[in-house]
Amino acid sequence: MKSEHLSTSQVAKAAGVHPNTVRLYEAWGFIPSVPRSPSGYRLFVEAHIDHMRLARMMLKGPFAGKKIRHSALDLIRLAATGDLGGALESAYHHLALVQSERAHAEAAVKMLERWAQGTAADASSERMQIGEVAQRLGVSRDVLRNWERNGLISVPRHPENRYRLYTSAEISRLRVIRMLSQAGYSMMAILRMVLYLDNQGGMNLRQVLDTPRPDEDAYMAADRWLTELAEQETRAEKSIEFLEGMIAKQELDHILHPKITFDSLGDL
Repeated sequence: MKSEHLSTSQVAKAAGVHPNTVRLYEAWGFIPSVPRSPSGYRLFVEAHIDHMRLARMMLKGPFAGKKIRHSALDLIRLAATGDLGGALESAYHHLALVQSERAHAEAAVKMLERWAQGTAADASSERMQIGEVAQRLGVSRDVLRNWERNGLISVPRHPENRYRLYTSAEISRLRVIRMLSQAGYSMMAILRMVLYLDNQGGMNLRQVLDTPRPDEDAYMAADRWLTELAEQETRAEKSIEFLEGMIAKQELDHILHPKITFDSLGDL
């Protein structure tokens, strides 16, 4: 590791961020702690730039769900402790997590496409009330009411007492909605899809589910879930390559400068 010190602005420029971002990343534990000079200036080294780039790689763009977010943050913080081998192992686990989420999302789309083509998703023979349907699907009554309130489904009512009466058609639709929701798709994406399906038929559902409309002024990662997961998988693969490069660089630094470490910089 080179002993030449870098300023906050130099690290920020190399990482493509504002200097305040560098200070925040240090405070949040995203990069190794930075020794100070006797006058209080931060004494960065080149390795800090690599840690900044790793953090930016993992944090860029919206997060694809809490599991992936927490996994990425754990990876970044582990690398910042100096345990690059552990971080590399964590990166492989992170990749597996993203691939699992993507497989789940793809399975939900396949179920959606088959249902849209006329394949029933439930074989209920009798009309059921909301409590029975909630128990059958393993969701609460409030969830079913919320889906109806948000326009995902219209449920026929008993002509006399106005109770909701679910047939196999409604329950099949609810099964598809539940699987899409559990796979990570947002309420807006599912609504976009069912409105398209109801009004225009069952073609290009995958694209509709993954493409926000122009009137959706703001959207989250889950509003374009398939695309986001594909990008997250690419990012996870790049993090593995990047960490391998950091490990190789660290090994070379130990050979060239065996006595210089982050801990010893404070004594320079």
